[in-house]
Amino acid sequence: MLKSRFGEIRDDPSDQRLGLPQPPLELACPPGVNLIDLPDPALAFPQQVNLVELLRARRSRREFSPGPLGLGQISALLWATQGVHSVIRDGFATLRTVPSGGSRHPFETYVAALDVTGLQAGIYRYVATAHKLLSISNPPELRAAVSRACAGQASAANAPVVFFWSAVPYRTEWRYGVAAHKTIAQDSGHVCQNMYIACEALDLATVAVGAYSQGEADSLLGLDGDEELVTYVAPVGRRNH
Repeated sequence: MLKSRFGEIRDDPSDQRLGLPQPPLELACPPGVNLIDLPDPALAFPQQVNLVELLRARRSRREFSPGPLGLGQISALLWATQGVHSVIRDGFATLRTVPSGGSRHPFETYVAALDVTGLQAGIYRYVATAHKLLSISNPPELRAAVSRACAGQASAANAPVVFFWSAVPYRTEWRYGVAAHKTIAQDSGHVCQNMYIACEALDLATVAVGAYSQGEADSLLGLDGDEELVTYVAPVGRRNH
């Protein structure tokens, strides 16, 4: 998919060209569920930031200072990585804080809250169009489960919060067919780079994790690994100065 045949397969008929209905812009919430309100993300960021300094300072940081994160910081990171500006063309697409091929935005964001002030420990899904959180589960021995999902990496085992991004491939496949998989790979980089820059602005630390356990991570979030699967992970904590 990433090599020389990309130009050929991109021209194969997609479900969009065949006139099939598009998939939903995000996963549905169960009826009657109470969503968790998130603070205004703008309140967490400094009023003035130096973009040059943020880019120069950006690093992968695997060690965190002790202490919880606040719900305002979580709100800011969720908005920075998948926040929705608007829904356009009668629900055809969303415009977000990150680019996406064809504006398909195939990702869902899950938060493993291990030590977040104002949030019970557990697994949450970000409802991006409403900028709210949906409680998914509270597995026993959550930190150990998160550590297994991240292949035992110390950065994830010690973090107060771990972000998991899953892909719903058909959102992009509907428009681009099998060529969608190159676009999804590109899109994941946009999301995690925004996480890095937002963490620098908030004086937090993060590291992109690609070496996770696919089966353990999918199981932790309740994903089938086919129609939806984990594609990227990033633990976040207080920066260790």
